[in-house]
Amino acid sequence: MKRNLFTTIYLLVVLSCFSQTSDKYVLLKPDRVFDGEQLHTGWTVLIKNNIIEEAGAMTFKLPAGTEIIELKGKTLLPGLIEGHSHLFLHPYNETSWNDQVLKETRAERTARAVNHAKATLLAGFTTVRDLGTEGALYDDVGLKEAIAKGVIPGPRLIIATKAIVVKGTYGPKSNNPEIELPQGAAEVSGKEELANEVLTQISKGADLIKLYADYRWGNNGEAKPTFSKEEIELAVTIAKNSGRQVVAHAATPEGMIRAINAGVSTIEHGDNGTDEVYKLMKEKGVALCPTLAAGDAIEQYRGWKKGVDPEPDRISNKKKTFAMALKAGVTICMGGDVGVYPHGDNAREMEIMVEYGMKPISVLQSATSINADVFGYSNKIGRIKKGLLADIIAVENDPSTDIKNIRKIKMVMKDGIIYK
Repeated sequence: MKRNLFTTIYLLVVLSCFSQTSDKYVLLKPDRVFDGEQLHTGWTVLIKNNIIEEAGAMTFKLPAGTEIIELKGKTLLPGLIEGHSHLFLHPYNETSWNDQVLKETRAERTARAVNHAKATLLAGFTTVRDLGTEGALYDDVGLKEAIAKGVIPGPRLIIATKAIVVKGTYGPKSNNPEIELPQGAAEVSGKEELANEVLTQISKGADLIKLYADYRWGNNGEAKPTFSKEEIELAVTIAKNSGRQVVAHAATPEGMIRAINAGVSTIEHGDNGTDEVYKLMKEKGVALCPTLAAGDAIEQYRGWKKGVDPEPDRISNKKKTFAMALKAGVTICMGGDVGVYPHGDNAREMEIMVEYGMKPISVLQSATSINADVFGYSNKIGRIKKGLLADIIAVENDPSTDIKNIRKIKMVMKDGIIYK
């Protein structure tokens, strides 16, 4: 009996020692650290397995066996967070949206999404909020699982599965009313169908719900509101009960107002916002994800030579409304509607945000701590802070003085694993 007790104690000690020595420590020593809110010099960051153990001046003792990575001339940042992506789409100048939805198999689209996920991660974006598969049903659920299990490399995914639209408003469309085409989103009619669709998407694995508060369904193809305020409120109530957010595609003032008053967390696009709308957003704490790069890309696909030709009205208007949102103090998320343009080129949105009037440091905040806060993930990601996940990137030089440096990726770490 005594020998069994001694053996048990001995084994526990051995296992305890093994457990302690099996922890992996990595010390990152850059020139500067942007912690998600401000820039610091003289900081180091210690990683224990997949968690940030220490961040700040080197006043702590290094555990034995710590790997030290020197990052001279580099800036360390939290892994960037893409706020509006469609991993199951690829650039419209390659294949039109209609043809992607109607002619590409879901197997092909998933294969593309795997490549898109890898390109996004290697560009320094360790988390992506993907706002709809656009006809690929719930395939983002499987993509998210494959990444989480380490089957393929990619960012953490926050997924919407299928966006929700009012029946008859979305696409693809046919000029022949006898033909029923597959749709790029889930169609609903009335509150009962809307409620059922929200519940179905949650049951299938959606992390959030995306609604189209307006769309181009007017007599002349102009954007008009779709869901009523009461319908959006219903979706928000159901989602909120499960701890999820509702986000709204909205470009018209009325569509935006309905969605804001109904309690959505973010407005996507907001192209035609007004002073009244942005004041309401500020009052209600609703953030704007402006997707500046998508409009910029589409106009170039249509023939606009940026920097040579006069600005199209769409671009001039977007600059104007974005400036209005900034002036009103609206919280700005970083999200470019990637998929309209290439995945991996996500920094394009950040560059245009600066071009349209934001300071580089503010853009860095939008792409890290602000996105994490707005999306509800501030307890995990978005900052270089003790206890958060080790999603960290290093870039050459200082992106807070020149945002283009955000493209000079020298290291990508996600969950404590270095991918680049």
